[in-house]
Amino acid sequence: MVANERQIEGHLTSTGRLRSDILAGVFSPGERLTEVALAEKYSVGRGSIRAALLELRAEGLVDIEANRGAVVRRITVDEAIEIAEARKVLEGLVAGKAALSDDIEAKNSLASIIEEMGSAVSAGDSARYSELNRILHRRIWEIGEHRVANDLVANLRNRSAHHQYRLAMMPGRAEESLAQHAAVVEAIVSGDAEAAEKSMREHLSSVIDVLGHWAESGVNL
Repeated sequence: MVANERQIEGHLTSTGRLRSDILAGVFSPGERLTEVALAEKYSVGRGSIRAALLELRAEGLVDIEANRGAVVRRITVDEAIEIAEARKVLEGLVAGKAALSDDIEAKNSLASIIEEMGSAVSAGDSARYSELNRILHRRIWEIGEHRVANDLVANLRNRSAHHQYRLAMMPGRAEESLAQHAAVVEAIVSGDAEAAEKSMREHLSSVIDVLGHWAESGVNL
């Protein structure tokens, strides 16, 4: 029983750490993920790594290919657009739910994140801005308390993490994105569900527009 518990714990730990490293860009799209190397890196058995890779394949972060093994999943621009379209509907819903929340303290905490995002933009720190962007969206999900939508959005956002980071690196994109996020937060804090949903959808529409330009110019993710 103890051995089985340790095996389960090792699986959970390796899954979480590998997921975090993929999302942070430690492993690039298309990069091979070998069981031996990962088991050594995370100090767990190959069985735990094998289970973690299967779980992350189900989340859309890993592909397991014949004669090649596991690789970090590479998404096309067209797929990234479809992900953003789905997020537009779901995150609009969640933003509206967040605006209706009675947790004033939690809603006000969003303004603090916006301030930090502004500081990152002023400092030209795109990596920090991208990180705060993820934190803000996750906090909005928490306040909105729509479990089904949150699970779906988290999966979609994880799958598109690479292109989100590339978006943040584009000249002028962070400033534009900051204004859009500020509008979402203002609506949530004021309790205006309709405006919150509209602002979030407008923000993700702008993401779709940028991805559309990438598709037209043949940019690969």
